[in-house]
Amino acid sequence: MSNYVPVDPRIAEFAAYLRLERGQSSRTSEEYARDVELFGCFLEPGHPRTAPFFKIGETTASDIRRFVMDLIGPRNYTPASVRRKIAALRSYFALQRREGRRPDNPADDVPPPRAAKRLPQVMSEPEVARLLRTRIAGKSEFQRLRDIAIMEVLYASGIRRAELVGLNLSDVDLDRRIMRVIGKGNKQRAVFLNAAAADAIRNYLALRPRTSDEALFLSRRKTRLSHRQAWVVFREFAQLSGLQKHVTPHVMRHSFATHLLENGADIVTIKELLGHESLSTTQIYTNVSLEHIRRSYEQAHPRDRTSDR
Repeated sequence: MSNYVPVDPRIAEFAAYLRLERGQSSRTSEEYARDVELFGCFLEPGHPRTAPFFKIGETTASDIRRFVMDLIGPRNYTPASVRRKIAALRSYFALQRREGRRPDNPADDVPPPRAAKRLPQVMSEPEVARLLRTRIAGKSEFQRLRDIAIMEVLYASGIRRAELVGLNLSDVDLDRRIMRVIGKGNKQRAVFLNAAAADAIRNYLALRPRTSDEALFLSRRKTRLSHRQAWVVFREFAQLSGLQKHVTPHVMRHSFATHLLENGADIVTIKELLGHESLSTTQIYTNVSLEHIRRSYEQAHPRDRTSDR
C-alpha cells in the first residue's frame, strides 16, 4: 500500500472523491491525483510544493494544451499515458465546477491524442508452459509455493494484477474452482480456475502463515501482497525463464484470452471472464488470434524454407 498523500488539499479532496463517490480503486485514485499534481508542477516550475500548487480559477484550456504538448514532446509520454492525464484533469475540474469553484471545465476543450492501434502482445502456449515451469531458488517454501500459485492463477483466470492482490481467502472456492473478483469500478465478477491453479493454491495455503489479514496472497510480513510485490514475483519468473520477449502480467492476461479463443471459447464468454464493459474491447483478440495463428503457420510450414520453388 502506497503512503502517497497529495500536498495540495484540493488534490487530496479529489483523490478522496474518486475513491468514495466514484468507486475507483486506491491505485487509480492515486494515479489520477499524481497526474493532477504533475500538471500543477508544470504550471509552477520550481514551486516548493506547498499547497496549493495552482489557482483553480485561473487555469485555462491553453494551459492544459501546453501541458499536453510538453508531455508528447520533451517528456516523450505515450499517447495512452497522455490520454489518462487529460481524463484525470477533466475529472478534477468537473469536481471543482460541481463545488462552485469555477464555472467551466477547461479540460473539456482539449482533445486527447489518438492512441496507436496495436495488437496486444501474447505468448504462445509453449512459452507460457515454459514460464510456469520456472523455479526460483533461494526462497522459503512458503514464498516458493505462493509464487507458483500466483503464476498459475494469473494464467488460469486472466485477472489483472490489481485484482490478484485484492483477492481474499473468502473469494476463493477451491471445490468449485471459482473465484470472486473485484474489477474496475468496484464491479464483481466470477472467474474460474483450472485444476493446476487450484492445486497450486492448496499447496500454498498449507504453508500460509497464521495472520488476521484476510488477503489470499501474503508478503513475508504476513500482510497483503502489494501491487509492486506481485510485479516483482512475475518479473523474477520472466527473467529466469529464458524467454526472449518482454512479458508482463498483462501479457499473461492477453495470452489467456487468446489461447481460450484459439481453443474454442466464444468471444462473449471471454468478455465476461475478462470483465470488459464492451464486446468491442474483447473483439481485438479475434485479430490477435488470427495473427498468432498466421505466425505459427509461417514458422511451421516448410515450403518457404526450401530453395526448390
